[in-house]
Amino acid sequence: MGASLDLVDVDSLLSSEEVDVRAAARRFADERLRPSLPEWFEAASIPARELAKELGALGFLGMHLSGYGCAGLGPVAYGLACLEIEAADSGMRSLVSVQGSLAMYAIWKYGSDDQKNEWLPRMSAGEAIGCFGLTEPDFGSNPAGMRTNARRDGDDWILNGNKMWITNGSVADVAVVWARTDDGVRGFVVPTSTPGFSAPEIKNKMSLRASVTSELVLEDVRLPASAMLPEARGLSGPLGCLNEARFGIIFGAMGAARDCLETAIVYAGERIVFDKPLTAYQLTQAKIADMAVELNKGILLAVHLGRLKEKGALRPEQVSVGKLNNVREAIAIARECRTILAANGISGEYPIMRHANNLESVLTYEGTSEVHQLVIGQALTGQSAFR
Repeated sequence: MGASLDLVDVDSLLSSEEVDVRAAARRFADERLRPSLPEWFEAASIPARELAKELGALGFLGMHLSGYGCAGLGPVAYGLACLEIEAADSGMRSLVSVQGSLAMYAIWKYGSDDQKNEWLPRMSAGEAIGCFGLTEPDFGSNPAGMRTNARRDGDDWILNGNKMWITNGSVADVAVVWARTDDGVRGFVVPTSTPGFSAPEIKNKMSLRASVTSELVLEDVRLPASAMLPEARGLSGPLGCLNEARFGIIFGAMGAARDCLETAIVYAGERIVFDKPLTAYQLTQAKIADMAVELNKGILLAVHLGRLKEKGALRPEQVSVGKLNNVREAIAIARECRTILAANGISGEYPIMRHANNLESVLTYEGTSEVHQLVIGQALTGQSAFR
């Protein structure tokens, strides 16, 4: 958090290593990402492979995993990196999250030694990009209804189906695909060069434009028996990966909120209205104060959940509390900041509307607000209301 916005001395809760990781991520965001983001967002195109290699060289891909060239850093360090990268753009953080917390984590947690050795060193270096195929055109919040299937054919597997809204899909070298089998839901490591696999990019997005989003199409994709993730059985596998990605979002969303608030404060300090700066008006200060309080509360919540994760004590409903609260508050902050900039708030010259648009996607992916409300509700009442 910028020093001027840190009302509660968050830095006192961080180790020197965590502060250093945050600073490195902030430098990368400031020097490499921010200058190009308006152009990338406008063009709906990013140099994904180039960025992946740069992120890998800095140790940001799979940074919270151990071995295989990964940095092996703690959850809070990972979260702070997500915060700084999302302060530049949610699409950039999505690239990092999907690579490290979904595709790499699935292989690291559930894969065979051969799968780990083949893919993780290249993925941590950014030399290979991964994607994670769970969501389908008709099954998002209810992954148990998935239609993608895998059947045995001798020693091989044959996969058929479609996945939708897959970050990195069109540029990925490997896809972790979840499919229904006679033995329940299983995960498969699918090289994207496999015949029958295609990943057309989804166009006309109004959100996450500086990010690659695709459909995955699997038409009689033949894989050897060794392609299955041996340690994942049922939905607990993909849901475990989603909790990893949700954790990064808890921090990341606060980065987008912080960037909006910093932008609004600078703008309001320079904007003269009725002969004095906009920041000199009580209504403006009230808005800034309220937003800063929610920002600080959200970051404190994120750090606390990170400490629980360090101890192996973080529960799924706690992740839902963080994701629900922090994304909801980030969107509210982005919208309020837009009002401070008035008409300039919709201009691409400023990042606020870009953040607001992106956060609409962040609100939905890795579990909609409604899903997280029901996870929390079940934890509080003991009753499942999903059906």
